[in-house]
Amino acid sequence: MTLPGGFFVQKKNVFYKKNYTFHKRKVWIVFLLCMAMTVGLIGRLVYLMGFRSDYYYEKAEDLHERERDIKAARGKILDAAGKVLAANKTVCTVSVIHSQIKDPEKIIRLLTKKLGISEETVRKRVEKVSSIERIKTNVEKETGDEIRNAGLAGIKVDEDYKRYYPFGSLASRVLGFTGGDNQGIIGLEVEYDEILKGEAGKILTTTDARGIELDGIGENREEPQQGYNLRISLDACIQEYTEQAAKKVMEEKQAERVSILLMNPQNGEIYACVNVPEFDLNEPFTLNTDVSTDGMSEKEKQDLLNQMWRNPCLNDTYEPGSTFKIITMSAGLAAGVVSVNDSFYCPGYKLVEDRRIHCANRRGHGAQNFVQGAENSCNPVFIEVGLRLGVDKYYSYFRQFGLLKKTGIDLPGEAGTIMHRMENMGEVELATVSFGQSFQITPIQLATTVSSLINGGRRITPHFGMAVESPGGETVRELEYPVETGILPEEISATVRMILEKVVSEGSGKNAAIEGYRIGGKTATSQTLPRSANRYISSFLGFAPADDPKILALCIIHDPQGIYYGGTIAAPVVRSIFENVLPYLGIDRQKTVEITDSPVREG
Repeated sequence: MTLPGGFFVQKKNVFYKKNYTFHKRKVWIVFLLCMAMTVGLIGRLVYLMGFRSDYYYEKAEDLHERERDIKAARGKILDAAGKVLAANKTVCTVSVIHSQIKDPEKIIRLLTKKLGISEETVRKRVEKVSSIERIKTNVEKETGDEIRNAGLAGIKVDEDYKRYYPFGSLASRVLGFTGGDNQGIIGLEVEYDEILKGEAGKILTTTDARGIELDGIGENREEPQQGYNLRISLDACIQEYTEQAAKKVMEEKQAERVSILLMNPQNGEIYACVNVPEFDLNEPFTLNTDVSTDGMSEKEKQDLLNQMWRNPCLNDTYEPGSTFKIITMSAGLAAGVVSVNDSFYCPGYKLVEDRRIHCANRRGHGAQNFVQGAENSCNPVFIEVGLRLGVDKYYSYFRQFGLLKKTGIDLPGEAGTIMHRMENMGEVELATVSFGQSFQITPIQLATTVSSLINGGRRITPHFGMAVESPGGETVRELEYPVETGILPEEISATVRMILEKVVSEGSGKNAAIEGYRIGGKTATSQTLPRSANRYISSFLGFAPADDPKILALCIIHDPQGIYYGGTIAAPVVRSIFENVLPYLGIDRQKTVEITDSPVREG
């Protein structure tokens, strides 16, 4: 018994000893693991609170903040005299915050009634689960106040700005307009958007975990920064009178449209840019014609709007006709292939290769010198000058005068000159180009090029922008534009001015003459394609004073009915404009212009 009993006791002690050691080891392992986890957690806590506290503070702020934009007041557009052409009108943006809505049906009924939106649209936006849902922008302030005063939880009404144009349709294609986000869409509004738009502000509200605003904390505001003002060269008085003159001739001649440019040929400042019919800048998505849009697709309607918004003075090209003879004249005189006393004979046409190209006067002008040929706008005379120049030399002057590149005007969408390729130009093409046909040019390109040829030979950049001003009216910076010198020798420029003055005082442009002023200019009558349609473009380019030009005008009348000669219907328009604008600009009368009564047929 002893042995077995002793043996049993001995085995039992060994078992307990081994079991104790095993449990003790487990405890240490668990302890060490807990210690490691505790140290890890403490380390992580120190890292998060000590090194990443700013990051997580911002994250927490984001979770508990609602952010709403505040539109910045867009900078004003001011005319040369300081009149406000584009301003701002206080409007409201109406939004809903889903988590704060208590009575959605009341909200839907209110917003449907006040905002003029369908119930289906309002319901969809009100019931949408989002932090904040915008219902409508550019709401009239009175309507916004009524919605706010209803006191329904979940509706937010924020005041912002909408563009407003005090003169309505004045210079519509120049000024342009803005969209619902207050961003420029066309015209100066888009060209100078970065200057005008300002910097938006923010409204920050604090919420609890459910998205409910905490009343005791209130709102934080980051105030918007108003945009800079833009002062332009366009003068509202000149623009308004020019538009009246354009409307009058359009109605009298039942023309399709009329475009008129007035600019300073010395520096490129544009005083007026008219394209009638204009459109209402405060309702830019309403067509300015009586065309019915019933049954039209959205694309067709948009195409009509895009066409209405185009600025024909720089977005469209046309055949200039005889006003282009100023370029041929300048190139011929500069190259020495013609002089003022050169003699010509016009039988009423000129043979070029196998073509008989007619003069506007089919009976012919007979013997005449170069100046008389310009006065008579004689096609054969200028065809001869073009042929003497030849293709290579003529093209070199196109490049020198800047005709083959864009003017760089500070408006979007300028079109380029459409000219024959030099290698494809034969004598017939050369002949037709010399008197302004078989190619196309923009009105602003023609006005700019002629300005450079009569101002002493400086290629100026046409522009509207004059200065950037602070909201308080202080000049931040003057805007500058490139000028190229040496386009034409000064003495040749003086000769061109003398010839063009003769055109008005004694030739086809006599209907532009004004007693007491020296006026220079050139008439033009061109036929659009197809020629069989008998549609014409009548135009006149004039400048004053002829010896030192301070203003240049280009009037273009598209598809006039009845008499269509430029000297008959376009020249009087420029005369009426000059009669009012020259005194307004402080340009004094110089001497009486002698006008002859000899009959002249124009080209």
